[in-house]
Amino acid sequence: MASPSTLLRQRYVYLILCVVGVFLPYWQIMPWFLDHGLDIRLFVQQLFANRIGAFFGLDVLVSSLVLWIFVFAEGGRLGMRRLWIPLIGTLLVGVSLGLPLFLYMRQIHLDKATI
Repeated sequence: MASPSTLLRQRYVYLILCVVGVFLPYWQIMPWFLDHGLDIRLFVQQLFANRIGAFFGLDVLVSSLVLWIFVFAEGGRLGMRRLWIPLIGTLLVGVSLGLPLFLYMRQIHLDKATI
């Protein structure tokens, strides 16, 4: 069994990854939104403009689906509440926020169960 300080550190690693997971993607997309606004059609067109972009776009879509299934399966198994929060994070930012946010919430839940 891990010590309480180890569990606390793990929780904060997930929280730091949430911040990084918001900052890095938004650092790249905000200039685009400032230039083009919320032009979803142009966004999708540019995302799938070549095979490299399509690869990453489809990878994120599949990863998002897997994350949502994992959130409901693992969160439900553990009896976690507010499972919609990482799903909203995934929609607003992406897997880079949704996954560490769920892991942070899961760690808090597990920490409470071990106390």
